[in-house]
Amino acid sequence: MQLPESEQVIKIRDLKKSFGDRNVLSDVDLDLYKGENLVVLGRSGTGKSVLIKIIVGLLRADEGEVNVLGMDLNRLSGRELQELRLHIGFSFQNSALYDSMTVRENLEFPLVRNKRHLSRKEINISVERVLEGVGLTQAIDQMPSELSGGQKKRIGIARTLILRPQIMLYDEPTAGLDPITSADINSLINVVQENYETSSIIITHDLTCAKETGDRVMMLMDGTFIRSGSFQEVFEAEDPRIKQFYDYNFTENNG
Repeated sequence: MQLPESEQVIKIRDLKKSFGDRNVLSDVDLDLYKGENLVVLGRSGTGKSVLIKIIVGLLRADEGEVNVLGMDLNRLSGRELQELRLHIGFSFQNSALYDSMTVRENLEFPLVRNKRHLSRKEINISVERVLEGVGLTQAIDQMPSELSGGQKKRIGIARTLILRPQIMLYDEPTAGLDPITSADINSLINVVQENYETSSIIITHDLTCAKETGDRVMMLMDGTFIRSGSFQEVFEAEDPRIKQFYDYNFTENNG
């Protein structure tokens, strides 16, 4: 069911992006609605990460409309873009923690940088609350090198959440994780949606992640969306490209 435009937090129309002679995204349309977990599913190299970098303003589209939280990215000044980014959480594939900082210092960093009016007590409360939200209060004084891959991923998500973003962008959240840890991260993505009332785009090639976290799934192939709907609706399609993707990933993840 198509929701009213007033409920859209991201609206993309006729998006194109090339690097030299290589077309990465062609005529891409995307809507993200308030409170929704939207999965963008596709193989590596299909333009998934390019898409979310355009949404957060790290890359600029060659053509098309990109509207985020009611703002046209093509018309924003550098300062306005920085302001907008405070409302967008970007969970990087590698967690992007500072190795020389403790977990506490990693979480304090975005607060100190962006909300300078906060007192030490308010910062401490925010750090403790977000760590509790991702189930890692005991890790507050540990260094990133002491954490497992799954714990680093959780802390990376916590650092993103500490600014209370309206939109979350997850780039391959389960990449490199074992199945049990991946299941924990999938569960956390759903907890974040519920507890923080976020609207999220989840970039993945992991079928289990897509099935467990996506209210809606969009299949990206050859730089354009070829199918969207629920997980079941996408994979009941007769399109041989979709069947091949499903069979390949099922074999890869279970072989």
